[in-house]
Amino acid sequence: MSDSLDLGEPPQPKGAAYRVLARKYRPQTFRELIGQDAMVTTLGNAIRRDRLAHAFLLTGVRGVGKTSTARLIAKALNCIGPDGNGGPTIDPCGVCEPCRAIAEGRHIDVIEMDAASHTGIDDIREIIEASRYAAVSARYKIYIIDEVHMLSKAAFNGLLKTLEEPPGHVKFLFATTEVNKVPVTVLSRCQRFDLKRIPAELLAAHFAEVARAEGVEAEGDALALVARAAEGSARDGLSILDQAIAHAGIEGGAVTADAVRDMLGLSDRGAIRTLFGKLLEGDAAGVLANLRQQYDLGVDPTAVLNTLLETVHGATLIKIGADLSAAGQAAEERAALAEWATALSFPALHRLWQLLLKGHDEVARAALPIETAEMALLRVIHAASLPDPGELARQIATGGVPAPAAGQGVPAPTPAPAAPAAAAAEPALPASLRDVHTLLDASDRMRLAVDVWHRLRVVSFDFPQIILSNLAPLPAELPKELASELRALTGKTWKVTLSPTPGDPTLAEQSAAAEEAARAAVLATPMVAAALAAFPNAELKQFKLAGGNQA
Repeated sequence: MSDSLDLGEPPQPKGAAYRVLARKYRPQTFRELIGQDAMVTTLGNAIRRDRLAHAFLLTGVRGVGKTSTARLIAKALNCIGPDGNGGPTIDPCGVCEPCRAIAEGRHIDVIEMDAASHTGIDDIREIIEASRYAAVSARYKIYIIDEVHMLSKAAFNGLLKTLEEPPGHVKFLFATTEVNKVPVTVLSRCQRFDLKRIPAELLAAHFAEVARAEGVEAEGDALALVARAAEGSARDGLSILDQAIAHAGIEGGAVTADAVRDMLGLSDRGAIRTLFGKLLEGDAAGVLANLRQQYDLGVDPTAVLNTLLETVHGATLIKIGADLSAAGQAAEERAALAEWATALSFPALHRLWQLLLKGHDEVARAALPIETAEMALLRVIHAASLPDPGELARQIATGGVPAPAAGQGVPAPTPAPAAPAAAAAEPALPASLRDVHTLLDASDRMRLAVDVWHRLRVVSFDFPQIILSNLAPLPAELPKELASELRALTGKTWKVTLSPTPGDPTLAEQSAAAEEAARAAVLATPMVAAALAAFPNAELKQFKLAGGNQA
C-alpha cells in the first residue's frame, strides 16, 4: 500500500470579479447620460447636419460623466449600425463591432491617454506622429485625453498646430476638472461643453433604478440622502450607494435612511429640527443636551453645524417663495421650514447664517470640536437679543445704549466719588402708533415706517401689547418684525398681535382726513370765501395754518 498525500479539495473555479456600481452602470448611450440634455441636443444637431468640430473639450466637476461622454462621442462617430452600413449617429447601436470594441476599451483607433501620467512633450509627439496615418478600421481616429490640464507647457505648445489643423480623419476629445488651467490658445481651438452638476432629484431617481436592477430594496429618503451627499456627482453617488448596500447586509436587508445617515455620519434631520427650535427659543440647556446626544451617537459636530446652515438656507429660500418640494426633503421638514420662514424676518435669518457660518469655521479647525460647537451655539442664543451693528452705532451716537441685563456682558465701571455720573433718563416709550412711526422714521427704518403709516390699523395700544386689525390682509412677518424692531429701539419686549376687529384708520388716512378738514376750514373763512366769489375760476392750492403747518 503506497503512501498518498492528501491535497484537500481541488481548486474551485473563481467567479467573475465584482464590478462596482460606478463601472457597471456607466452610461452606454446618450439616453442614459443624465442631467446633460443641452449638450446631447447640441451634439445631435451637429451630427445630423455634419457640422462636427475637430476637437471637443469636456469640463465639469468629478463624476458628472466627462470620460463617459467622450467614449459615447467616439461610439457615435464610428458606429456603423447592426447592418454595417450606418453613419455617424447620436444613437449608436451598441451592437456593431466598433461600438462593442469602444465600450470594452479595445478599439485600435480610439486611444485613451491619462495626462496625469503622460505629461511631457514626448507623449504628445507620439500622438502627433500617429495622427498622420489613417484609421485602421474605424471612420475616425479618436484621441481621448483625460485630465488634459495636467499636460506640461511644452506639451500644450507641441499640440497646438496639430490641434488647429488636424487631418480630417482625426478627432480630439479632452476632459478636465480644472478648465482654468488649460491655456487659452488650446481653449480657442476646441468646442467646449460644460457638464453640469446633476440635480439631486435626478440622482435619486437614477439610484432608485439602480437599486431595482440590483434587486435591493431602498427607502426613498435613503436615496435622497445619498443624492445630497453625492453633490451632483453620479460616480460619487453610486460609490456611496454601493457602500450602503453592503452596509445593509447580505440577507436581503433594505437600505434605510437611518442606516445611510449612520454610515455617512450625518445628523438626524428630526434631531436637527429639534435643536434649531431650541436655538430660536433660547433654551441653552436644551441646546447643549441635544448637541451632546448627537455627539454621543457619533455625529461629527461639524456635520451638526453644516445641517443647521442648510436649515437656515432652506427657510430663507421658502421665505422668498422658492419651491423646495423637488429637493428630496421630507414633508415634515418642509412644513417646519415654512413655519420658521414665516416666524423669522430676513435680518434674523441673515444674522443666524453669519453666526452659524462663523461657528462652523471655528469647529472645523478647533482642537476641541464639541466644546467649540457648544460655545458657538451659545453665542447664537445670546446674540439673538443684541441689536444689529447699524442700530448699535446709532444707539452709541445718541447715548441710548440699554444697560446690560443682570449677569450678562461686562459690568459697568463704578463712577468716581468725586464726580458721580447723573443717572440717564430712560427714554420715553411710544404711546401711540404715530409715536412708533416717528421712532422708526428717525432710526432710518424706512420700509417698516412706510408700512406702519399706510397699512396698520390699531385696535388697542397699551404697552407692551399692540393689537392690530387684520381685516385687510397684512404680510405674515410684519407683526414679528415690528415687535423685533421696537425691542431693538426701546430695549423693551413688545408683543404685536392681530385681531379680526376693525381698528382705527391708518395714519395715512388720519393725515388725509385732517388735511381735508383744515382745507374746509380755510375755505370757510370770510376772506377766502370772498376771494373765491370774486374769482370763480380760482382754487386753493396751498395754505398755512396758524400753527405753522402747511398744506
